[in-house]
Amino acid sequence: MDHQENIRILVVDDDQFIRAVLKTYLEQHFEVVCKANGLEAMHWLQEGNETDLVVVDVNMPEMNGYELILQLRSSGFFRNIPVVVLSGDKESDDKIKCLKAGADDYIIKPFNPEEVHIRIENLLRRLKITY
Repeated sequence: MDHQENIRILVVDDDQFIRAVLKTYLEQHFEVVCKANGLEAMHWLQEGNETDLVVVDVNMPEMNGYELILQLRSSGFFRNIPVVVLSGDKESDDKIKCLKAGADDYIIKPFNPEEVHIRIENLLRRLKITY
């Protein structure tokens, strides 16, 4: 897949290493913006910034991934932004909770960055977001 700077991915994770890995890998294909928690991400979006997809960790301070999904889905402006959840928690209950809240995909950590990229591309294609 060619590099598509017109597609912006918002990565939200409190782990600096995870943010760096995802940014390094995904910016070969997309424009990538990183935030350390859900509150930072919501402020960034509310300032008028746009994203085509959010990759979010579940366990974060300030506002966790589940709360961010609920905020996005209850918003008139952000409700249709696709969300991919990353989680170190393999428990099915958390996965179901996030999916019911409106997450579009759920990936267990540790993850392969290539798998994350492929899942993002597949989701964008299904939603007909041009890339």
